[in-house]
Amino acid sequence: MKLTGKLALCLASACLLTSTAAWSQAPAPKNGKTYRIAYIARAQGDSFAAWLADAVVKESKKYPDTQVTVFDGQSKNELIASHIENAVTSKYDLILLQPFDSEAQVAPVRDAVKAGVKVVTVNNRVNDPSIPAVDADPIQQAEVNAKLAVKQVPQNARVVVLMGPAGNMHSDKRREGWKKYFFDQRKDVKIVGEQIANWNKDEGMRLMEDWQQANARIDAIVSMNDNMAAGALEAVKGSGKPFPFAYGVDGTAEACLKIKSGEMTSTSLQSAYALAELSVKMSHDLLTGQKVATPQFITAELITKDNVDKFIQMHKELGNLK
Repeated sequence: MKLTGKLALCLASACLLTSTAAWSQAPAPKNGKTYRIAYIARAQGDSFAAWLADAVVKESKKYPDTQVTVFDGQSKNELIASHIENAVTSKYDLILLQPFDSEAQVAPVRDAVKAGVKVVTVNNRVNDPSIPAVDADPIQQAEVNAKLAVKQVPQNARVVVLMGPAGNMHSDKRREGWKKYFFDQRKDVKIVGEQIANWNKDEGMRLMEDWQQANARIDAIVSMNDNMAAGALEAVKGSGKPFPFAYGVDGTAEACLKIKSGEMTSTSLQSAYALAELSVKMSHDLLTGQKVATPQFITAELITKDNVDKFIQMHKELGNLK
């Protein structure tokens, strides 16, 4: 069983997409009006971001009057700001943004709105409640994992924590959830390493290699997303040591396979297709002058070895796995 389609390409080659390539092939409507949406992904090399971008493209095809162009932010605030500015200059009707940094993207987004371009955020929000948003509850995403970990992680465990980018609301709030539902409940647990890995698999692997050298044992990996957890587990696999408990967020195809094989303990599903469905509809409603309720949220579901087959089948049906 293996990753396939655009998701596999993104994982294998950092998703080398041109930032000007239009993905949507939907026919133009009878009245000739086509709404142009610039979708700005935080980083196509991130497995979840790649899944979400693919989902947005597929969802947009339900709207014949909508054309989506994908831009890769490459986890760089300055590049994301440039994409936003270029979308304004190129007279896009709407920017659908997956924020990388909740604060850094505020000014570029406000400038776009002032210039008359509508903005919707998805899979994170900017620190401006006036911007329409579709998101998940990051505390709840952490909660479902943390409540399982309270029961599983052994007494006096030594734990490492992998964080997303500094200033990223999802990373910070997931960490808040872990504190409330795990660390505050398990005062016996010692954190022997906690670092930012920027949602990045390679950074997660490098940090875990260092932590393994500095510690005789590590009992659990607490990661704010699946991608960093997968990297840390690659480091464990390379060391020949037994796999610790490992928890993530997103429910990616890769994480599901690792849960199935026994390498990973659990993750919470952040459905890219649910996010895409709501955010593309919100975008289309705004473009066609309809009122929208904002923010809108999806709910996370815990994935463990007991139910992972269902989610592997989901990824097969979506074309993410063979």
